[in-house]
Amino acid sequence: MIISLFYYWFSIIFTRLYLIKIKNYNWKLRINKIKADIPLAWGLYFQDGASPSFEGIVDLHNRIMFYLVIILFGVTWVMLSIIWNFNKSHNKLVYRYLNHGTLIELIWTVGPALVLVAIAFPSFKLLYLMDEVIDPAMTVKVTGHQWYWEYEYADFLNEENEIINFDSYMKDEASLEKGELRMLEVDNPVILPIDTHIRFIITGADVLHDWAVPALALKVDATPGRLNQASVIIERTGYFYGQCSEICGVLHSSMPIKIEAVEVEKFFSWLLEQ
Repeated sequence: MIISLFYYWFSIIFTRLYLIKIKNYNWKLRINKIKADIPLAWGLYFQDGASPSFEGIVDLHNRIMFYLVIILFGVTWVMLSIIWNFNKSHNKLVYRYLNHGTLIELIWTVGPALVLVAIAFPSFKLLYLMDEVIDPAMTVKVTGHQWYWEYEYADFLNEENEIINFDSYMKDEASLEKGELRMLEVDNPVILPIDTHIRFIITGADVLHDWAVPALALKVDATPGRLNQASVIIERTGYFYGQCSEICGVLHSSMPIKIEAVEVEKFFSWLLEQ
């Protein structure tokens, strides 16, 4: 756990900050403003989120990490003090008939129970808020296939009076343009408006898939014969990447997800082109 905490703080410091050399060979610490909406090399912390659900998850994570740090140092101090004070060289007296300690047993029973209660209430609140979908402005149906995604904008019709839908396949390396990401780019990204309550209905056409976009706090199983739902409000424009997170066959790694969040006006212009 100590190693995990070390890497946790290391990732926060060295993935969010960078050094810039200025005059007189001084060094100035400056916050990196670039949003990390993609997996980073050696990245151990969360991606930069763009939804209220993501902010709630990070807040809960930090709260629980606070409790874990206190427990880590508390248990470590107790263990080291016992080893130091009650070893053979420091204490010759052995309590052979000491079987119970009412006070310490009360502490190590009630203490963890109170910690679990402190964790449970914000957890239940967050789960309820993430699961509740009330009056969404639009719905997107997501269907997982072997090995591509199908998207359907059920609220909008094209010029042929048909529901807008398309398939999304991963781009191979030969088709990548400069600056595009290997194993994450697709031929048809999902275009979505910002500041809009969007509902996703996710299902599978053949085997079990999982539609996951970490920066938006989305991770929903795509189960054949079952409709699962999730909702999101995207708070800023940008590109958000994800992948199928359920082993679904030989080309499981070839099912990336790309969401392009745009202004509402640009979204409607895109709809008119379909």
